[in-house]
Amino acid sequence: MTDSSKRPLAVFDLDNTLADTAHRQHFLEGRPRDWKAFFAAAPADPPLPEGVALALDSARGCEVVYLTGRPERCRRDTVEWLAAHGLPEGGVHMRCDADRRPARFVKLEILRRLAREREVRVLVDDDELVCDDAERAGFTVVRARWAARSAALEEAQEGEGRT
Repeated sequence: MTDSSKRPLAVFDLDNTLADTAHRQHFLEGRPRDWKAFFAAAPADPPLPEGVALALDSARGCEVVYLTGRPERCRRDTVEWLAAHGLPEGGVHMRCDADRRPARFVKLEILRRLAREREVRVLVDDDELVCDDAERAGFTVVRARWAARSAALEEAQEGEGRT
């Protein structure tokens, strides 16, 4: 049962929703993919103005939390990046380091867990498969379509369960 005395949640993805990953996509284009370098470059991601503005606006009526397919080992860089770019403080939900399930499974599991405790007002994400599954599960979704699409990232999210 959800706690209606607490503010509802606005749940935001990071990569290509709030953070522009274009400068590090090249690490995913070769074989094998260079995941270590891909994640090491994340602190240099420029913010995506549309996503940041939506997060700031959402914070007026909701508690903002972050739901990313990034592995837990990236927590420090992720939290520092959010603070450095003036994003609202909020919980950061990440995949376990060894979890290689597609992002849509990991994220839907976490969304459902969050929804048991609180109202989830909205999910904002760029991954169409995550958005489709969340909508089918009854969540309200905003599709973050303001970043350039990356076939390599989409394949990694679905096929390799890395982000």
